[in-house]
Amino acid sequence: MRRRDMEGVTLSRPRPYLTRMVLFLILVGFLALILYAQLATAFMSNPGLNGLIVGVLIVGTLYAFRQIFVLWPEIRWVNSFRRSDPGLALPKPPKLLAPMATMLGNRSGHMILSAFSMRSLLDSLASRLEEQREISRYMIGLLIFLGLLGTFWGLLVTVSTIAGTLDGLDVESNDSLAVFSTLREGLQAPLRGMGTAFSSSLFGLAGSLILGFLDLQAGQAQNRFYNELEEWLSTVTDIIGTNGDEAPAMESNQALMALVNHIATLTEHMRAEHNALTGVARNQEALGPLLERLTRALEEKGR
Repeated sequence: MRRRDMEGVTLSRPRPYLTRMVLFLILVGFLALILYAQLATAFMSNPGLNGLIVGVLIVGTLYAFRQIFVLWPEIRWVNSFRRSDPGLALPKPPKLLAPMATMLGNRSGHMILSAFSMRSLLDSLASRLEEQREISRYMIGLLIFLGLLGTFWGLLVTVSTIAGTLDGLDVESNDSLAVFSTLREGLQAPLRGMGTAFSSSLFGLAGSLILGFLDLQAGQAQNRFYNELEEWLSTVTDIIGTNGDEAPAMESNQALMALVNHIATLTEHMRAEHNALTGVARNQEALGPLLERLTRALEEKGR
């Protein structure tokens, strides 16, 4: 639960998400221990590719935990900054909140942010968090890709070895025992290829499932940190410009908007006058032949 005190919002530490990740890994390890014999046999079907899959899983797991641990200094810095008085020493500047630390490092007196500054800080933080999660998503996709790669590799070996086995059979031989023995020896390679295909798929999909859960917990921890930081910044944000620094900017914006509206109205009037003049010109062009005929008729009557 988010904690609150008399001074405002306190950012909470992501311990619940870290606990879920540890418990999930303990459960996975327990299941792997129970199925150790089957997993060892499947792993040895293609130790090279399966070892690569396990290595990517280990790296992705460590990176998921890193995403949680990097939030601790950020939370500590924000809580220390919120509680400390202006001019006092603060902890080491954070990395994710580096723009915020630069902007607010030289504060004096009560801190008030504009809505634009708040949105800029939150957008910068969101982009940094999203950049971190892209690596985890790539590793999840990489595990699925390696599993599919092993599947197609094993199927390719199976198809090629079956074709070679069938070509090597002597169907015209009268010794059926020798034909059966040749067929049995020839089917060993296709079966190894199927083992490669299924074992790689097993490790790849299982690894992506494990890493996906860890990435989900890391993402929830980051979202909680982002939401709590947004709540705290909203308590020190001046939206309508009640402080003295925002008033001139608001007045300038209002004057600029009034000028834009006046120019738009003047443009509409000029357009209407232009249309009226165009209509008068057209009417004069239409009356020209009538006036000429009327003049000729009067001249004929005068003769």
